[in-house]
Amino acid sequence: MPLPETMYCSQQIRIPPELPDILKQFTKAAIRTQPHDVLQWAAAYFSALSNGETLPVKDRLEMPVATQKTDTGLTPGLLKVLHKQISPKETVLKEELLTKWKGLCLPTEQLETILELGNFDEQINWMQFFALGCSALGGTITSTLKHACEILTEDPDGGAAQIPLEVSVKLYTYLAELDGDIPQEETDRFLLSLQETAAKQNGMIRVADFSCK
Repeated sequence: MPLPETMYCSQQIRIPPELPDILKQFTKAAIRTQPHDVLQWAAAYFSALSNGETLPVKDRLEMPVATQKTDTGLTPGLLKVLHKQISPKETVLKEELLTKWKGLCLPTEQLETILELGNFDEQINWMQFFALGCSALGGTITSTLKHACEILTEDPDGGAAQIPLEVSVKLYTYLAELDGDIPQEETDRFLLSLQETAAKQNGMIRVADFSCK
C-alpha cells in the first residue's frame, strides 16, 4: 500500500533564527574577498565556519593591481588570509596547504612553482613559504620585505606597517641564501643597516625603511 504524500506548509519549515545573520556575514565576506570561483570558495568558507577555523576572508576589498594580467593569482590580501589560517603552526602539511590554497581559488600551478622554488617536502616551513609568497608579489628582495611588513604588521590601517627586526632578518637571510648570487658582504651590510635602523625604532622595522634600500 503506497504511503500517503506528506504535505508541507510554511509552519512546518523551521528556519534557524541565526540563518539570516550567517547569510549576511557570508555575503559581506564574499564581497570583500571577490573569489574567482564563488562555489569553490563558499565550500571552503562554510567548512571553516563549521569547524571553527579561520575563515578564508580578506580584511578588506583589494583594488586590482595595474601590472597584474589576471585576477586569479596570489595577492597581498590572499597571502594575508593564508597567513592567518596557517601561521599558528610553524609547519604545514603540503596537503593542508593545497586545500587552503584551492579554497581561495588560487591556481595550483602557482603553488607548485613556489613549492619547487623552495624545494619543500611534505612538511613545509610556513615562514619560508610565506617569504616566497611575498617574493611572488614583488620581484626584488626589498619589495618582498615591503610586502612582508604590510601583511604581518599589527599596526592599524595608515600606520607605520612595522614588524620586529628578527622577522625581517629571518626573511631576508632565507631569501638571500636561496638566491645564491648575493655576496656575503652585501648580505652583512644589509643586515647591519636593518639593525642600526631598528635600534632607533624600538627594535622594529617599518615598510618606509626599505624605500631607500
